Amino acid sequence: AGQHGVATATVAALFGMECKIFMGEEDIRRQAPNVFRMKVLGAEVVPVKSGTATLKDAMNEAMRYWVSSVCDTFYIIGTTAGPHPYPVMVRNFQSVIGRETKRQIKKEEGRNPDVLVACVGGGSNALGMFYSFHKDTKIKMVGVEAAGYGLNTQEHSASINAGAVGVLHGNKTYVLQDAHGQVRDAYSIAAGLDYPGVGPEHAYFHATKRVEYVTVTDNEAIDAFSFLSRQEGIIPAMESAHALAYTMKVAPKLSKNKIIIVCLSGRGDKDAQIIAEKGEM
Repeated sequence: AGQHGVATATVAALFGMECKIFMGEEDIRRQAPNVFRMKVLGAEVVPVKSGTATLKDAMNEAMRYWVSSVCDTFYIIGTTAGPHPYPVMVRNFQSVIGRETKRQIKKEEGRNPDVLVACVGGGSNALGMFYSFHKDTKIKMVGVEAAGYGLNTQEHSASINAGAVGVLHGNKTYVLQDAHGQVRDAYSIAAGLDYPGVGPEHAYFHATKRVEYVTVTDNEAIDAFSFLSRQEGIIPAMESAHALAYTMKVAPKLSKNKIIIVCLSGRGDKDAQIIAEKGEM
């Protein structure tokens, strides 16, 4: 969704390094505020026009450039997908989310939460939240995939719920693919969930039933986006709104002493243009 590009451009500016950001042309359009920040910070933003011009295609081009420029290039990815050791590296860095959450909830409530909820595209924010808690089997963990226009259509990004085992970007995982094993196009209103695969550790958590993976449609996410903005004054990222939408459905069914923690993985100012185009506000 561009947040990782902004972070990378920031670090490069601080240390006087060149920074090249590969981003799908469609995502450049959808995430214009973050693209502006990258350019202000001195990064070169390379539009990727192939395929669906979204995350998968940007990863393809970034990896192509990296393997042809290994002597002077670092490959920096923000999600828990790709060849080893990148999924482990990203998970370890992102796990600060779960460690801080664990300390704070024990300080405030004196115990661990009952339920953790996070959105899942490639899966970095979810793994960051889940990793510090996954050994405690009393805690239910839920990953929310993007159902787009519905799982009965081709317009979604639900790799676990509607995909099959395959290989994508150097890792074996669940992938959206056709009958011939070719990777299908993914879709989500949330640019950060618009990916036809999922990180391999999520594939493991699904296979072992440690994490439940559910889906939320675009419209449900938009409703949750509006609800949190108007009720709490917090404008969530559209990615995070998927996790919130699921929580809004299940929370009323739980007893009041249950603790649910939702990972708000980003803020929604970057999504203002998309919401405006939908005419939802």
